[in-house]
Amino acid sequence: MLLQQLINGIALGSTYALIALGYTMVYGIIALINFAHGEIFMAGAFVGLLMVALFKMNIFVAMILAMVTCMVMGVVIELIAYRPLRKSSRLSALISAIGVSIFLSTLALMIFGADAKGFPDTAFPVHQVKILGAEISTLQLLIIGVSAILMLGLEFIVQKTKIGKAMRATSEDYSTAALMGINVNRVISFTFALGSSLAAAGGVLVGLLFNAVSFNMGLMAGLKAFSAAVLGGIGSIPGAMLGGMLLGVAEVMGVAAGYSSYRDAIAFAILVLVLLVKPTGLLGQKIQKKV
Repeated sequence: MLLQQLINGIALGSTYALIALGYTMVYGIIALINFAHGEIFMAGAFVGLLMVALFKMNIFVAMILAMVTCMVMGVVIELIAYRPLRKSSRLSALISAIGVSIFLSTLALMIFGADAKGFPDTAFPVHQVKILGAEISTLQLLIIGVSAILMLGLEFIVQKTKIGKAMRATSEDYSTAALMGINVNRVISFTFALGSSLAAAGGVLVGLLFNAVSFNMGLMAGLKAFSAAVLGGIGSIPGAMLGGMLLGVAEVMGVAAGYSSYRDAIAFAILVLVLLVKPTGLLGQKIQKKV
């Protein structure tokens, strides 16, 4: 039973981690909290649902198309809503982010309606398998596997590629990176695209996990993912992964212990307790002010 709940928590936490990575990467480079990120997650879920339900696509192909679509959305949002305000106050960028969030959720409400939509049963047939005596669904294993592949891919990009080195340099010192010839605008756009693609994948996986896709699904998921990013240390990629996993496991364990009414509060309670002890988060460091 404990192993079953642990796997369930890791699966849920994996989706939180995918969304949290977008928050933490953007903040690490330009010190901006992208509050529209939850709506990117929601848009990815709807794109995946449309590809499967209307065009009868394989779930993996649908997920890839959702990721590509949200990559474009992320870049467009950065170009229109954030780049013109980069030299303005943080409050201006925050208001712009909230405005984009409201616009996207309202647009989804107008297009898809208020009722939640579910994936067809044929999207991913779910079976139960026994692991060490615990019954685990193949969907949970899919979520953990896909999330692990995406996180490893992100780690490879950040640590081993030229654009990843540029991202790390920009996060260290925005102005110096520009003086050294790094195209910081391209780096920032790539960061938004990368984070948005991970959020889209998370949206499709969450839609499958709960079999529900709705216009407001990005609100609570976005808040929890943001909490996971802060818990692990905002700006830290490993921290976002760790924070997501911890929140997912804690939430599932809390529900299993009989506190299902407080499942949303559990994540925020853990966040407050950790920040009281370590204000920078579990793996976070103080980030210098970006110019």
